[in-house]
Amino acid sequence: MKFLCMTSELEDASSRGFVLEGEKLFAVRRSGLVYVYINRCPHRGVGLEWTPDQFLDSSNSLIQCASHGALFLIENGECVAGPCAGQSLTPVECREDAQGIWINI
Repeated sequence: MKFLCMTSELEDASSRGFVLEGEKLFAVRRSGLVYVYINRCPHRGVGLEWTPDQFLDSSNSLIQCASHGALFLIENGECVAGPCAGQSLTPVECREDAQGIWINI
């Protein structure tokens, strides 16, 4: 497992981008749980963020692709609206402990 960040660096209902070992990733915290995905839209293969660390829609309830507005469920990365409906983001195994957030990449 590789260290991603301290727990305090990812607040609830927020997202944050990372580059670890050359791989672009992003993490989202929702209801106290952390979800990590490869930062690549399944439709065009581009990064999802609007601006640095902005991966969520205006309600902070869905992940949104800046390129074409596709919407993804935070909990499993499934596209629920847009040109890649039915496809999913690539999840990254993660865990959280007293030291912070860890991923298996």
